[in-house]
Amino acid sequence: MTETYILFTLAGTTYAVRTRDVQHMEMVEEITPVPNAPTFVEGVVFSRGQVVPVLNLRARFGFERIAADVRARLLIVHAEGRTVGLLVDSAREFAGIATDAVRPPQDALTGLNGRYLEGIAVLNDRIVLVLDLAAVIDVAEPLVGGAKETV
Repeated sequence: MTETYILFTLAGTTYAVRTRDVQHMEMVEEITPVPNAPTFVEGVVFSRGQVVPVLNLRARFGFERIAADVRARLLIVHAEGRTVGLLVDSAREFAGIATDAVRPPQDALTGLNGRYLEGIAVLNDRIVLVLDLAAVIDVAEPLVGGAKETV
């Protein structure tokens, strides 16, 4: 069986999220900052009639923040009963990936932390990291150092 994914880049790496979890994708326009939000929450946007929190995936994954350019995209996803925008460097590609081609992260990473990953696949000689959306949007998870941030 094959599932369809939207592929996006972040800090030079290709990631994937299931198309069934993506409501839509849009260019980044104005993100309104929110006071006292967790460090990885960029703010909120008004998208298709609703206010949506935006998670900066670079900050979420511990990468350096960069200013959004014309290639940056917001992936509006729905998971765990929540709608959230994921700010990514670029997203322009759809791909089918066989379910048996996605290996669990603990098998592929051998001991490295794959906290935000559902699995890892190879697609046309390119490594693709498949996101675990539930883990990515869990804003109350413990941070490095044991503290918790909440929205």
